[in-house]
This record gives sequence, C-alpha cells and structure tokens, in this order.
Amino acid sequence: MKVVVQRVSRAAVRVNGDVTGAIGKGLLLLLGVGKDDDGSEVDWLARKCCELRIFPDDEGKMSRSVEDIGGGVLVVSQFTLYGRVNRGRRPDFTHAAPPELAERLYDAFVAAIRARGVNVETGVFGAMMDVELVNDGPVTILLER
Repeated sequence: MKVVVQRVSRAAVRVNGDVTGAIGKGLLLLLGVGKDDDGSEVDWLARKCCELRIFPDDEGKMSRSVEDIGGGVLVVSQFTLYGRVNRGRRPDFTHAAPPELAERLYDAFVAAIRARGVNVETGVFGAMMDVELVNDGPVTILLER
C-alpha cells in the first residue's frame, strides 16, 4: 500500500459536482493498494498517518500530529499511485490491486483511522473525482509498506 500524505488547510472531493467529503485543517491522504497487499499494512499505515508529526507547534517546529491538533482526514482512493512508466509513455497499472481487493483494504484503512477517533471524510471508491486542496507548507510525504 502507498499513501501520499498532504498537510492541508482545507480539502474537498466532488463526484459529479456533489461534495462527498470535505475537511478544514488536516490531512489529505491519497491511498493506493497494490496487487500483493494482504491487509497486514492497514493498521501500520493508519497509525503512521495519524501519528505523523508534521503540524507546527507554537515555535513553528513540526511536532504535532493530526490527532494532536484535532484535524480532519480526507481519504481518496488513488490506484494510479501504482502506475509504472518504466517503458513507453502510457502508465502500466498491472501492479495495482483489482477493484475488489482495493476497495476492501481502502474501507479497512478508513475504519482504522476512524477507530482512533479522527474525523474522516472520503471520496467515492472507483469514481471519477475532482479533488481540491490547499497544501499547507507545502508538506507532502510518501508512505509505503
């Protein structure tokens, strides 16, 4: 599994013009699931995202987590994180999980974050989505397990 973590001052996702999820200050998480993932990665990645100290304290040092600041999390499925462009110019997505597996692990990831008491909003799995964000910093980190 791969997660692109973006610290945001706000983020929203729309499907067919309708907002399906929106947060203020917090994290936008773009989640990709690989074909070899088995779910053992879910809890580690959820914990890491929630405890990642990338928000500033009173001195401006990155020492607070999304849990510490009471921020929100917007999780968006992103199979294109597994796109490979080693050959040619068109991405090869053969390393992405099939939709059934990806959706199951996506749902488990969202549930694991919610279980920590964090406010979680989502996109719509498998839908064409418009994602809008204001990256704060900018701070963007790639997590992979």
